[in-house]
Formats: sequence, structure tokens, C-alpha cells
Amino acid sequence: MDTQHGHAMRPDAGIGLEAGAAPDPGGHALWHQSRAAWRFVLTRFVPLLTAANLVWKIFQLPFYTLWQEGTPRSRVFAILHCTAGDVMIGTAALLISVMFFGRRGWPRSRHGRVVGTATLIGVGYAVLSEWVNTEVTMGWAYAESMLRVPPLGTGVTPLLQWIIVPPLVYALAHALGRTRRTGSKS
Repeated sequence: MDTQHGHAMRPDAGIGLEAGAAPDPGGHALWHQSRAAWRFVLTRFVPLLTAANLVWKIFQLPFYTLWQEGTPRSRVFAILHCTAGDVMIGTAALLISVMFFGRRGWPRSRHGRVVGTATLIGVGYAVLSEWVNTEVTMGWAYAESMLRVPPLGTGVTPLLQWIIVPPLVYALAHALGRTRRTGSKS
């Protein structure tokens, strides 16, 4: 019992609650104070995002000139480096989205706005990054086989990556959590 404030503290109220702080009136910690939220991000979303982006990068590489011009070592480095970057971007996009739309109950509720906003952030970053790296700094180049989307000539595969991978990973991570909570194997 917190004698100063006259209420019982739940031991699972969440990470980051100040000593003596009360949980919110609904009985749930705010998203950033919730162990369930951080568990969702760190043990389900990030590992699945890493695996999905790694697979995507492997299959996407032939659409870049590195596939023909690079050494096996440079290809492996590019795949790992870009996967790590995409995981950081995807995780940041999710956390920014959750800051605005997660509120109480996330990750068990408020999925549409969180996923939609995170996807838009990822797509926006991809369009900007691809343009900067292919047109401004010439950090990489598309192979002739890469279809491009106007007006900036963004490659189709990186654009599709950010439209498909984060929402799919989010759905899988959420389903995995639901399966763990219910103990079901389906």
C-alpha cells in the first residue's frame, strides 16, 4: 500500500513508474510504462522485423547494381548493414507512431492508427532515402530491372518493402502474443 497516496500499487503496473505513482484510472499503465508494450516491441516485433527485412534484402539485392558489380563480401555486408538500418527505422517508426496513437491499452488495442502511421513514416523515409542515395549522394544505384515510381524515381522493391513488411510483422507479432496469452497453437 502506498500510504502517501492511499492506494495499492500493482507489481506489474509497468516499467518506469515513479515510486508511489498510481496506475492510470483504467488500471493500465501508459504504453511506455507497460511491460507488455516493451515485451511486444523487444521480443516479438523487433526479432520478426529483423528476420523479415533480412529475407527481403536478400531477394531485393538483384535489383541493385551491387548484385552484378559487388563482391560476395560486399553483398553480405550490404544485406546485413541495410537490414540493421531498416530494423532501426522500422522500430523508430513504430515507437513514434505509438507515442501519438498508442495510449492506454497498446499493444492490445489501437492497432489501426499505430500501424497506419508507422507504415506512412516508413514509406516516407524510404522515398526520401532512396532519392538521396540514388540521385544526390550516389550511395547506391538501381539495376536496369528495378521498376521506378515517379516523381522521384523510387524503386518499387524498397517502396513495397515498407508497405508490406512492417504491417505484416506487426500482425504476426500481435498474433504471436495472442497465441501465447491464450495458450492456443493455432
